[in-house]
Formats: sequence, C-alpha cells, structure tokens
Amino acid sequence: MKPVLLVTSEVPPDRVASFRALHEREGLLVARFGGERRHATRGVSEPGVPVVDVRERDVARLAKDARAVVAGTVGRVALPAAYVGARRAERPFVLWTALWAHPRTPAHLLSRPFLRHLYRHADAVATYGEHVSRYVRAQGAAEVHVAPQAVDPAFWRAERRDEGFRAVFVGRPDREKGLHVLRDAWARAGVDGELVIVGESGALPPAEVRNFLAAASVLVMPSIATRAFREPWGLVANEAMHMNVPVIATDAVGAAAGGLVRDERNGLVVPANDAQALAAAIRRLAGDDTLRQTLGRNAGRDVAGFTPEAWAAGMAGAIHTAELRRNR
Repeated sequence: MKPVLLVTSEVPPDRVASFRALHEREGLLVARFGGERRHATRGVSEPGVPVVDVRERDVARLAKDARAVVAGTVGRVALPAAYVGARRAERPFVLWTALWAHPRTPAHLLSRPFLRHLYRHADAVATYGEHVSRYVRAQGAAEVHVAPQAVDPAFWRAERRDEGFRAVFVGRPDREKGLHVLRDAWARAGVDGELVIVGESGALPPAEVRNFLAAASVLVMPSIATRAFREPWGLVANEAMHMNVPVIATDAVGAAAGGLVRDERNGLVVPANDAQALAAAIRRLAGDDTLRQTLGRNAGRDVAGFTPEAWAAGMAGAIHTAELRRNR
C-alpha cells in the first residue's frame, strides 16, 4: 500500500511518538523541508519514521507516489505545492492546521484567500483542537477532525522534586511568548521562590527540559497574541501535566482555548498581556499548597487521554474521510 505523505518543516522530539503511531496505522512518509525551527527543544535526526528531505517547491512531485497528502500551514510554498501536487495526481488532500485566528501581517493577508479556498475544498481538515475546529468551520470547512495534541506520556512521567516554590517558563524568548510580561508579573507577585527560564539561551534536549519540569511547582505560559502569531497549542503544557504540574496559562494559549488547561480545574487561566492578573495567579499558587497539589493531580488525570495514539486516530479519521470523498 502506498504511504500517506505528511508535509512538515521538521520533526521535533515532542512529535516523534505521534508520527510513529500514525506510521504504524497508515504507513507514513514525512516530507521535511527544513523550515524555521519554532520549538524550545532540539530536533531529532532519527525520528523512527521514513523521512525525505526536500525543497518546498519539490513537494508537489511526491504526491503521485502517495495514497493521500497531509500538509500543515508552515513554510512559504510547501502548502500550495502539496495541494497542487495532490490535485494533479488525484490524491486525497488533508489540511492539518493550527490556526485559530488568521495572522495579520501583509504576507499572511495575501495568503488568506488561498487558505479560505483550502478550508472549503480540502477533502478533510485535521485540527489541533476544538478551538481550531470552531475557526475552520466558521471559514467554511465541512469535514473537520480533531487530532488532539500529544507527547509521549512514558517519557514525561518522572519523579518530582520539591525544591521550594518554582515557577518555570519553557520556550523561545520571542515577544509572542510573553516572557517580558512574566518577568513583570514575577516582580509584582513578590513571592518567596524562584522563577526559572528554560530555553532563553537556546533549544535544549528533552531530557534537560524534563529535569527542569520535575522541580517545577507550576508551569507558566504567558503567551500574547501578535499580528503574526497566536500560540497554536503549547505542547509543554502536556509535558508538565503528565508530571502532575499545574499550569498557569493566558487565554492566548491554544492549550487553554482548546480545553486542556482548564481554569480552577487543573490550572489557572488569565487574560493575555495582563501582568497584574498573572502576578495574582502566581501569588495564589505560591501561597496555597493544597490548591496547587489538587490542580496538579487533576492535570495528570486530564492529560491522560492526550496520547500519540489519540492523535494518530484523529489524523487517520481525517485521512479516511478524505479518501472516501475523493474516491466516491
């Protein structure tokens, strides 16, 4: 059976288990075009699935040897090349999207008509979560499947260490990650503890990130929305929650908008770009051990269903729907 062609810019460590699970179900060939890295963890050279490195414009020629084509929204020409290649070869096409609001840069505004066409004419759409599904349905998508964002639970379960109150941030130091807001909030909070910044000096191996999270009292995700970016998900939320670490996230974080991080259930959700509200959330968890432990236990329970197998099942559902629609 021919493989499913998955077009993406990289295979970061937090996606390896999911890609492997989809490969086991469907047979996968990853077309990696070497786009800009947008993860705080280092990439992997041997992901355990078939990978071919290509230039973006060369993606189209791979479609004829695939059973179906799945492409994300990253890159400059990879997505249109994948779509054109799938249509020319008469292969089912699945759009895999993280967007829950269209970016407002000039380049993105130019791409908007094309994406609207894809929402309406892709054979199926696979989304990061319900927040993305709501958006694409509003844009005219009919066949929408959620592939819930996931990391490898076995890797991220580690023995916790109590080293006093530690608020941990994991991510790039880019403005949209909200690190400047977090630093302001930490100064305002005035708590007895430590703010640990992971990833500011460069990407780290996953084991090092895990080590930082093992000593975390709370993970803080202070992302803000910009003209060019809105946090699609934030897989570090999954990673922390598998370790029973509660999460403070802003409402600009996809993992909160998509229903994983839930206010007062497994974490606290605050308005984006509001240092005072973020400070109050930090202060509250620093001063209430019982609440912190309750939120952490709930976090571990709530993330349990967000597995690589669940992601693969969601993607497989989109692929099978696309095949039925294209071949009927």
